[in-house]
Amino acid sequence: MCAAKDKPAPAAGFPGFRPAALAFFRDLAENQDRAWFEANRATYEHEVLSPLRALVADLGTEFSRRAVGLTADPLKAVFRIHRDVRFSRDKAPYKTHAGAVLSRDGGKGGFGIFYIHLDPTGSFAACGFYQPDPKYLEALRIAMFEDAAKFRTALDAAYASGGELMRDDALTRLPRGFEHVAGTEAAEFVKLRHLVVRWPLPAKSLADPALVGTLAGFGEAAKKLLAFGWEAI
Repeated sequence: MCAAKDKPAPAAGFPGFRPAALAFFRDLAENQDRAWFEANRATYEHEVLSPLRALVADLGTEFSRRAVGLTADPLKAVFRIHRDVRFSRDKAPYKTHAGAVLSRDGGKGGFGIFYIHLDPTGSFAACGFYQPDPKYLEALRIAMFEDAAKFRTALDAAYASGGELMRDDALTRLPRGFEHVAGTEAAEFVKLRHLVVRWPLPAKSLADPALVGTLAGFGEAAKKLLAFGWEAI
């Protein structure tokens, strides 16, 4: 891949990701060294970082208009491309994907987020409560059982937009203190470690500026789920 020679200018609205964005990550997977990355840094900044920041900015505007309750600073919302390898056996220095997050307080953490994942092996958007603190997770589980109808309504709204519930790392048994939930509809949900809905993003959708509206629609569909979680705590 040839490095782009021009510095990325601030994008005036999300232009879509060009094929070079995913190509950059495929090449990076094969060239995990600082010299290659520095030689291709301009490509990363122009093809990935600049349009991703523009996407976050436009999405924040749409979320505000649709009262989704999530926001972000485009300059801070994108995760670093450098991996933290201090405690990992895998010493590859760079991530082979890009991610950005909008949250209730505009930071990368917080309880309730919208996440965008750009990856040549499969891009997606996700919204909800990822790795919540134990006290918040317990509150969510209690609400799933005690406010089952409200939770079902919130989940159905997200499902209607094409979302799927993230079931990664779910428990095989009911957590301690929730044995009374056995046999109810809530039983499968209180085993979850996260309350997150995901939507796949086909590669062709990434190139379309209309991706802003698509993602805004996902966020709007998840509004009731976010409200459910915020009310639970």
